[in-house]
Amino acid sequence: MSKARDITVTVNGEAVTAAVEPRLLLADFLRHTLGLTGTHVGCEHGVCGACTVLVDGDSARACLMFAVQADRRSIETVESLGRIGAMNRLQEAFHEHHALQCGFCTPGMLMTATDLMRKYSLTSDDDIREGLSGNLCRCTGYEHVIKAIRAVVDSEAGNTR
Repeated sequence: MSKARDITVTVNGEAVTAAVEPRLLLADFLRHTLGLTGTHVGCEHGVCGACTVLVDGDSARACLMFAVQADRRSIETVESLGRIGAMNRLQEAFHEHHALQCGFCTPGMLMTATDLMRKYSLTSDDDIREGLSGNLCRCTGYEHVIKAIRAVVDSEAGNTR
């Protein structure tokens, strides 16, 4: 075993200091050390996108990043978006448009969509599809996910469809 190393990260706006093994994955740090179980681990190869979080505002696969790599960085997980009774607009849209079924991919989809909406105009549904192309879902067929994101993008732009 390697010697544990102290890291300090800001997770969902709160500074956290912890001693971690150098080999501990960020996903495991979030889930097991901090109890933030919204970050799901699917493929453990960075392919499925279920573990997507935002690191310094950019989407990242928490299953491919070591916790020590997050030292002095800001992490946003799905828990930062909202909670039951106080969901953010994107979460509400996923609910309204039935954009989830089993829910396993949903946290990664929400975090990827958050990143996309912050950075891009998403003027077409193809823009949304391309942006989500790194997130896999076996249940929804993506159409309802795209409709949910489109509804938020259009409402923020003042568009009506």
